[in-house]
Amino acid sequence: VQLVESGGGSVQPGESLTLSCAVTGLMFGHYCMSWFRQAPGKEREAVAARDRDGSLTYTDSVKGRFTTGKDMAKNILYLRMNNLKVEDTAMYFCAAGPQCWVRTDYWGQGTQVTVS
Repeated sequence: VQLVESGGGSVQPGESLTLSCAVTGLMFGHYCMSWFRQAPGKEREAVAARDRDGSLTYTDSVKGRFTTGKDMAKNILYLRMNNLKVEDTAMYFCAAGPQCWVRTDYWGQGTQVTVS
């Protein structure tokens, strides 16, 4: 199983970024696919999740700004981030597990997002 994130970068407040997570070795339909982030000196935070039934969950601070989804043909999970804020600066990780945000079995290496 391999999860590889990409799409991070440095942007100004109000701009947008789309993160991608290329997934190999597992089927989306068997796992909850989640996004987490961790800023320096802070605990890891759950950001968004797409459960096996397609239901979506977002942490309050990103509701209305972030959208997660998947490209089934390419086996890619994405995170579209609009109206980025300085406080969104963090390393972003995708993860797969049997229970959204609670239990994750597989992690990517992360991609850095800097908003300043």
